[in-house]
Amino acid sequence: MIHTPEDADTRRAIEPVICYPNDTLPVPDLELYAQALAGAEVVLVAIAAPREACTFRVPAGSFFRIVSVDGPQVGDLNLWNAHDLSERFYSGKTRALHGTHVTTGERLWSSFPTLRPMATIVEDTLGWYGIDTYGGSVHDVIGTRCDPYTGNLLSGVQYHHCCHSNLTRALADATGMTLAEAEPHVHDVLNVFMCTGFTRDTGQYFMKASPVRPGDHLTFFAEIDLLGALSACPGGDCSAEHTSDMAACYPLRVEVLQPAERALDGWSSPAVNGYDRSHGRG
Repeated sequence: MIHTPEDADTRRAIEPVICYPNDTLPVPDLELYAQALAGAEVVLVAIAAPREACTFRVPAGSFFRIVSVDGPQVGDLNLWNAHDLSERFYSGKTRALHGTHVTTGERLWSSFPTLRPMATIVEDTLGWYGIDTYGGSVHDVIGTRCDPYTGNLLSGVQYHHCCHSNLTRALADATGMTLAEAEPHVHDVLNVFMCTGFTRDTGQYFMKASPVRPGDHLTFFAEIDLLGALSACPGGDCSAEHTSDMAACYPLRVEVLQPAERALDGWSSPAVNGYDRSHGRG
């Protein structure tokens, strides 16, 4: 039997402390990025078909935009350094630095030991949504990605069009790796357009119908040369089912935009993290 201490309410009432105050983070020059974006031209388009994934490459100093087309659809995004797949998007540290959901002015950070900005969000047409009465918001860095292993664990199924498998196939096709070689590089995602949160009573991860509509988009500035992969989730707008062949699903479009020459004068790609990696020895 659990005994409730007499000072339980006092302990619960202790005010929280932010683990990683972010007011010392380098501040992106959003005005410069906006000016460059205003004159940028689309140079590449990739389509993530329903229940499939696409890949795309974005040079440092360019933009990429994820666009809802045809109907409400969420997507799972992976990013890698285009020249070194060991440097990849680190959703956990992005969450620690910015919060459970990201929007304009916030950044996607890379894994250790580089820990630097990979991409900066410069446009978010769902930025109006905020946090709803259930604690839900959009573009989360808390969900991992739907995958065949959890599906098998919970339901005994062999389902291959979940986001983990979609991203694995897409990365293998883009790099010439085998599926076995590509799979370890697939990582926790940015859930683009997905509306999620945690239940107040049980603390469980929840999803609800995404507010995204055709034409809505999320635009990023590439801080380094990027290889990206985007899966159009088999849950569609995730209003009812997380992984399903029955949910209504729609494509997602990725546009790569190149700014005009000299539009980013003064900008430079961020250096890798300055920690000396000695870890207390020598």
